[in-house]
Formats: sequence, C-alpha cells, structure tokens
Amino acid sequence: MTDDRWVAPAVLLAVDLVILTLRRSRLHVLLVERGVEPYRGASALPGGFLRHREEDLTAAAHRELSEEANLDAETLRLEQLGVYGEPGRDPRGRVVSVAYLAIAPRLPEPTAGTDAADARWQPVDRVLSGELELAFDHRRIVADGVERARVTLEHSAIATAFCGPIFTITELQEVYEAVWGIPLDPRNFYRKVQKTDGFIVPVGSARKAATGRPARLFKAGPRAVLCPPMVRPAESSSTEEQ
Repeated sequence: MTDDRWVAPAVLLAVDLVILTLRRSRLHVLLVERGVEPYRGASALPGGFLRHREEDLTAAAHRELSEEANLDAETLRLEQLGVYGEPGRDPRGRVVSVAYLAIAPRLPEPTAGTDAADARWQPVDRVLSGELELAFDHRRIVADGVERARVTLEHSAIATAFCGPIFTITELQEVYEAVWGIPLDPRNFYRKVQKTDGFIVPVGSARKAATGRPARLFKAGPRAVLCPPMVRPAESSSTEEQ
C-alpha cells in the first residue's frame, strides 16, 4: 500500500509597500537600502515576512512600514495592490508577496530601522526608467503601484489633497502632471476641471499675477468621486482634446 498523503509545499508569505507622495513637484516612492542578504546594499520597497502564522496581512504591512522606515501606517490609507508569486522571484525560496499601496501628501522623511540600512524618497521616474535598479521584482511592483495611482487620480478628487487649502488651476494641474508623468495643455485641463461638477469650488477672490490677469482661486469641492472622470490624454498626444 503506497503512502499518498498530501504534503503542503513550503511557501513563505511576505508583504511589500508602495508608498507614493509628491516632493518638489515630482512623484516619489519610499525605498529602503537593504542591510541583509539577499541584495544587501540594493534599493528595495519596504516590506518583509509575516512574523507568525496568526499575523494579519494588513497588520504586517503596518508593522514593516514602521520598523523599516519609521512611518505611521495608521495615518495612511493602505489598499491591496496585488499578489506577486512567480517562482524564482526570491533566491531564498518560493515567496509570495502581497503588495499594498498608499498615496498621500506631505509625508515626512523616513528613518531606517531593523534590517534596512537606509530609507529615503526617490523619484519614481528614476525607478521606471531603470536608472535606479531595485532588488527582487520591485520595479514591476512600483510600476503597478504608479499605474494604480494614476487611475485613482482619474476617478477621485485626491489631487486636491496635494494642494493647499486654496489653490489655482495651475497648481492643481501640476499635481496631475507629476503623477501622470506627462505635460498637459492648460486650456484643455481647465475645461475638463470645470466640466466635473463638485470637483473644485471658486472662493470668490483672486491673486494678482506678475503678468497677465489675476489667477482665480479655488478650494476642494464636496465630490470625492469624479463624474465624468479626469481621463488621461495619450502620452503621444498630451496636448490634444482631453
């Protein structure tokens, strides 16, 4: 009689975090310098393995963000980005990672801890272009996170959170250009914003510009979901009708 009892395969479960913010009008991602093997000294997303079999995935994401970058995840809205589990993605064995995403304004400077030798904000375009190499398959995870953030800006009013309490259309446009990674035609952008009911509200005052007409001022409107959405133009035709 053969013993055909099923044996569970050895699989490790991890979490990785894509934390995005705007700094100096550029989209940045939080990266750490790995202080342990594999890929010691390489840049990577903050993250790590579950501490024990009972640890909740979101709790593990919060813990890793606090331990590796000293950021309080409780102030961030983490959403599950995707699951990454291709064989060979981690030299330590079969590792499945659940990635989380957050995009938020005015995030503080990180501080490295635990197995991270350093933690800092890096421009997203350096990662996406391959100028800055990342460990594991983290470049792919960053690319997925950036695309999710770009879609989020199309359908939600989150862009206003990256402006001050009172802002101009130009300042709002700069947020979209930073996240979408493309220049926008000011006239088309203004027309699109004005067509989206409840997105922004005029405050009834104006700021004198150095040249030309005074700029109109706005504040965030009551609508959280944009209808119609602020759809991105094609990168090759960014000045065409939006």
